[in-house]
Amino acid sequence: MTTADNLLPSPAPVAFARRLGLVPGLFRTGARPHHTFWWTGVLASAGWLALAVLTLAWPNQAVGFSDWAFTAEFGWLAAAIAGGLLVLGLVPDRTAPVASRLRPAGPWFVALALGFAVWELLTAKLALLPSPFFAPPQSLIEVYVTDWRKLLDSAGNSLVLLSSGIGLGATAGLLIGVWIGWSRRANYWIHPVLRVLGPLPTTALLPISFFFFPSSWSTAVFLIALGTGFPVAILTWSGVASVNKNYYDVARTLGASQWFLVLRVAVPAALPQVFVGLFMGLGHAFATLVVAEMLGVKSGLGWYLTWSQGWAAYPNMYGALIVMALLFSGVITLLFLVRDRVLSWQKGIVKW
Repeated sequence: MTTADNLLPSPAPVAFARRLGLVPGLFRTGARPHHTFWWTGVLASAGWLALAVLTLAWPNQAVGFSDWAFTAEFGWLAAAIAGGLLVLGLVPDRTAPVASRLRPAGPWFVALALGFAVWELLTAKLALLPSPFFAPPQSLIEVYVTDWRKLLDSAGNSLVLLSSGIGLGATAGLLIGVWIGWSRRANYWIHPVLRVLGPLPTTALLPISFFFFPSSWSTAVFLIALGTGFPVAILTWSGVASVNKNYYDVARTLGASQWFLVLRVAVPAALPQVFVGLFMGLGHAFATLVVAEMLGVKSGLGWYLTWSQGWAAYPNMYGALIVMALLFSGVITLLFLVRDRVLSWQKGIVKW
């Protein structure tokens, strides 16, 4: 018997453990993995199929309209989603890569099917919610099919305006926060100003801002930057001021310069609080963006909301709200990814 044979367990204990289900695939080569059925996906498929039957078989209530357009398309879309979920749930061996990614969202597929069914019942089928203030889900398809160019242009302009304001505000807030946290003189003169002017709503400064800035676009950028910069500056100052003094002593002992202490000790140690300020600033930026676009700019999601409401095009307004929610959610997700990348050193000491 060779040395390699001595390293292998004897057949009897391995067979006994496999019979107990402790090591189902030990030393088994070439065996196909066993996949279980995705029963939540099957349940979600039944919900979407019920939505499709409800949409296609039950006639719409025509209240002020001849009929809601794209009803058949919405019903067949729900049927296609039901078929896809059924395949993912009952054919696990062939759809394992896709099903494994969608399984965590299984309860949401069920909830969405129920939500759309209730929405369809209350609007298109029973007309319990007054029209045109409340539109059925198929009206959103009509909005995205017929007005996608204007929506896309508005979303792009809002994204440019938002990124410009957030970029300027975050940069200014970071620099001011580091300055206040590092310099006692700056802390004496600037910190009280931030405490007085910072809590003011940025939208309250709209009349003054329109006077000082040459265009509504520059006014919107300034207000978004102001709303973003205040929480970033305050939390950056707090992070820099709370850095352990022993870090500075160790760095000075090793010959670190003043700039090294600021850039390589103070700022990295304050980064967790900087990102908290950025998340807070995003909320202010989103609110300011919508208000600023409603009052001055010629294109943007806020402008599109005002335009839709003025023409009583409420489905367009709901479509813009969904686009706005997806856009803002994408910005927050992107910031989470940046934070996880920049603060990857925390994963060994902090439970995420």
